[in-house]
Amino acid sequence: QLQLVESGGGLVQPGGSLRLSCAASGFTLRYYAIGWFRQAPGKEREGVSCISSSGGSTNYADSVKGRFTISRENAKNTVYLQMNSLKPEDTAIYYCAAAGRSSCPIPMTEYEYFYWGQGTQVTVSS
Repeated sequence: QLQLVESGGGLVQPGGSLRLSCAASGFTLRYYAIGWFRQAPGKEREGVSCISSSGGSTNYADSVKGRFTISRENAKNTVYLQMNSLKPEDTAIYYCAAAGRSSCPIPMTEYEYFYWGQGTQVTVSS
């Protein structure tokens, strides 16, 4: 069964950090660019970050540049999103998704991503 499973979400205070993981089963991530998206209550889903299949190229939304870092370990079939200096406006459900290509789609539009995880909740609050 093909699956992408996100983990690592939770409740954190402003200024804190979390590391999200996206683990694949049933298929190999190494051939695909992987993106992280998020959806806050009442808002549309937005692209956060993307990493190419080799890990050599990354993109970030302006709102998270300098605070979030995307990385991948193809040997573990896993992609990570390190989130530092978290703000209340980062509160959302975070999803990982596999693009149907090795390079990151620009712009980061949902239709370029063919397989999605179920999401993990991140809440930033004091």
